[in-house]
Amino acid sequence: MLVAAAICPPTSLIVHRLHDLHTSCRVAIDALHGARPDVLIVVGGAKATIAYGGGTAGTLRPWGLDVTEGSGEPLLPLSLTVARTLLDGHVPDTLQSVAFDAAKAECQAIGEKIGKMAERVALLVMADGSACLTPKAPGRYDEAAQPYNDLIATAISEADPAALAALDPSEADRLWVAGRAAFQVLAGAAGAAKYRGRLLASAAPFGVGYFAGLWTT
Repeated sequence: MLVAAAICPPTSLIVHRLHDLHTSCRVAIDALHGARPDVLIVVGGAKATIAYGGGTAGTLRPWGLDVTEGSGEPLLPLSLTVARTLLDGHVPDTLQSVAFDAAKAECQAIGEKIGKMAERVALLVMADGSACLTPKAPGRYDEAAQPYNDLIATAISEADPAALAALDPSEADRLWVAGRAAFQVLAGAAGAAKYRGRLLASAAPFGVGYFAGLWTT
């Protein structure tokens, strides 16, 4: 059963520039460890859906940072590599990437499987909001982006898996919501259980919606 979930942004900027968000992510991750989980799972968006062992390496060198986590050949996508840096040496049991375009049903199934991995499951979700929030954002500015981003922020703060499960993949794709699939894995893992939600931080310094949040039982 999922007993705690932390939400953090899957951007290399969290490592060296977004200090307030980094601090909020540390608070959320410390709470994951404090929940005394039997297993710690990380999920993040990527080009393909792949389950990696907890010790798999990742590097931020393609993003201009001489940071590598793990040993061996770096295989992890950006989202899971950033997660490993935030875990500060703690090795998760599984690192799960989920394809950005994964269907709702696939995300739900992955989440349900994660939720059944142990009696006490902690989940670190690397997911962000829309990248169309301002004229200088990576995606083309869209006035629908802010309401969509606000919907995600509210779902995090209210620990509302149904709201995350209901996110429309087509609209998310149009609004460059790269975290949609990972959010829907969280919804699948949470199921019908009740959680307390906290939105620890919400910012869009580069026109991309970044969140730090926490769900606990």
